[in-house]
Amino acid sequence: MRPTLRSRAELVNLIHRRTHALGGPGLLALALGAVVLSVGVADAAARAGSSAPAAPLLQITAAPQQGAAQPPHTAEEPTWDGVDLDGDGAPDFANPTGRAPRGHDAFGDGYFHASRDGGTRPHEGVDYDSRAGQTVSAPISGFVSKIGYAYPGDPRFKYVEIDNPALHIEARVFYVDPVVEVGNSVALGTPIGTAHSLQARYGGITDHIHLELAESGRKIDAQTVILARREDATMMAGMN
Repeated sequence: MRPTLRSRAELVNLIHRRTHALGGPGLLALALGAVVLSVGVADAAARAGSSAPAAPLLQITAAPQQGAAQPPHTAEEPTWDGVDLDGDGAPDFANPTGRAPRGHDAFGDGYFHASRDGGTRPHEGVDYDSRAGQTVSAPISGFVSKIGYAYPGDPRFKYVEIDNPALHIEARVFYVDPVVEVGNSVALGTPIGTAHSLQARYGGITDHIHLELAESGRKIDAQTVILARREDATMMAGMN
């Protein structure tokens, strides 16, 4: 049996009822235009005596409501490579948070030797962006030589010191809640604690882990031994 073809008026009325609850004159106009086209095709088929089934009505789904929450867009973090200091073919340094060095904010910059205290002293480390509670990894291998406080009289913020006598490298990782103890051996990239939030002391600052590296007692720039891969470095340069 040939399917019954609805008149233009019936289809327009039907689509109007289906779209009325969705709102938006643009959506309604689009739906009506599609229906008129479908009816024209169906009429042509009927005149030709075709036994093919009529084209299905336009399937309509509700558009997202204005202001509805959308999945957050997150840029991929760069991939980091550590320098091979002793020539054994394996890296000797790792990014403690896996994130980029801290950029400029109301409290200054996070790069090595950035100005501090109005220019009276240089920044002796590199700040790596962090998220409060995230895992912080060992930037070098060695043993835990000290756990201390970042600020005298403020027990909220701690640091972990790691010493590697074979490489003559020492690392201090600040603003971390340790999960290691003095005397523990740590492998490169293994967890040593979780990141603090700095907002209670520096409201509005970019949360970060402050990393100080020293070679034979001389402070060195962590960004010279913890490097973004070439393609990631190009991407980061384009964002600055």
